[in-house]
Amino acid sequence: MTKYISIKNNQTIPLQDIPVLKYEDFLEHNTSLLKEEHNHCMSYFGFPQGGKLKLICCMANDKEHTINISSSVINADSTLPSFTQHHLSFHIFEREIHENYGVKYSDHQWLKPVRFSFNRADKNSQIKNYPFYQIESEELHEVGVGPIHAGVIEPGHFRFICNGEQILHLEIQLGFQHRGIEKLFLEKKKLLQRTTLAENIAGDTVAGHTTAFVNLWENLCGFKADDDLQFSRTLALELERIAIHTGDLSAICTDIAYQLGSSVFGRLRTPVINYFQVWCGNRLAKGLIRAGKNNFPFTKELGEQLIHLFNEYEPDFKEMYDEFKTLPSVLARLEKTGVVTREQASSIGTVGMSAKMSGIVRDIRTTHPHDLYSQLHHEPIIKNHSDVYSRTQIRKKEILQSIDYLKTLLKNIPNENKNRQELKSPSPNSFAVSLTEGWRGEICHCAITDEKGELLHYKVKDPSMHNWLAVALAVRNNEISDFPICNKSFDLSYCGHDL
Repeated sequence: MTKYISIKNNQTIPLQDIPVLKYEDFLEHNTSLLKEEHNHCMSYFGFPQGGKLKLICCMANDKEHTINISSSVINADSTLPSFTQHHLSFHIFEREIHENYGVKYSDHQWLKPVRFSFNRADKNSQIKNYPFYQIESEELHEVGVGPIHAGVIEPGHFRFICNGEQILHLEIQLGFQHRGIEKLFLEKKKLLQRTTLAENIAGDTVAGHTTAFVNLWENLCGFKADDDLQFSRTLALELERIAIHTGDLSAICTDIAYQLGSSVFGRLRTPVINYFQVWCGNRLAKGLIRAGKNNFPFTKELGEQLIHLFNEYEPDFKEMYDEFKTLPSVLARLEKTGVVTREQASSIGTVGMSAKMSGIVRDIRTTHPHDLYSQLHHEPIIKNHSDVYSRTQIRKKEILQSIDYLKTLLKNIPNENKNRQELKSPSPNSFAVSLTEGWRGEICHCAITDEKGELLHYKVKDPSMHNWLAVALAVRNNEISDFPICNKSFDLSYCGHDL
């Protein structure tokens, strides 16, 4: 019996080609794949079908550059053995299935709400009765942070259990916004509306999520993007990486009271995001990436401006980082702070920088390349100490690597394609998947169409879904004053989690 179908990134297949397994076989097959570290779960979700619930599990094989997909059909009121009991990385997916559809698990270790969406199965599940973990002791105390924060930040609640200044446990509760993004993908019928939704999944990852959406949509419509489109998307993704990493270095300096680094890195971020303004009229790249067309073709003049930007950026960036990394007062705050071991990172299924800091190679640009990344022969930046300093070093090296990639691409700017074919209608009864490597890590969009080619289900996964638990593990046995620097060193998304 065939247990799965193997496809490539940005591929569309008939929905009926995905094997349907008995739940016991479905569980055994997918959990057994995680005995090998080069496999990981990139998405696992359910959707209603014929009065039942169809589960689809997408497992990435990073060694073979393939995606193995299988499915199972269950009753929504079932009580099932959990994937999580076999591998913790499934916990967030099964919690979401439980919250959305009411599926119960007999042995899930942490079956708590992911978010408090308007369409949750149990309307009695509310933030006011969220079951926070507790430890009874006269020597311990709890500290609550949020959900309302000072400054411009989204709502999220952090509940610490401390022994004096030492953090014993942190529980993170997100999901306060109830945006219903995935449902809106079904309700909005115009392509522009859906593209705008993708742009607003996470405001700091406009290029990442929009590229995932347009690549998926083009594949659903049988459209092959030419060099002009792929060039712009690859360029935007790497510029976004440079801008956000630079801003994060500034924020890390702020959290350790290193004002010079905060000011200089903050200043260096500005011309990078301003370049998007010159290119497409928006500093966050909104409006730039569109399915099947390019409203802002890249020109030789834009290329010259970008080279000039890099020539001014690089010397100041390198000088500031070299000063930053040699200061004992800086290193004392960064080194051996916020450690997540390789075993922990692997068990919770981290992606992007949160995996690479622990020696795990998990970078879509290498493992499931898209757009022009095959030409760049990307080599992931890997560290092994898993602390705040490792995450800082990865940012620095990825910034310089991205600049080198863009300089390479700018040597051969493709001409605008003025005879591009128009998009056709999406394929009916189909399944499509798209992976991109955002600056945080792996972004995954999945779509299912009905017999008319209309969207039946749309599933979004931001890398933060995998990585928030890493923050909770990182702060254990650290002092509570180290929480801001630990949290900022990951810089995960609240809104990317709260869809």
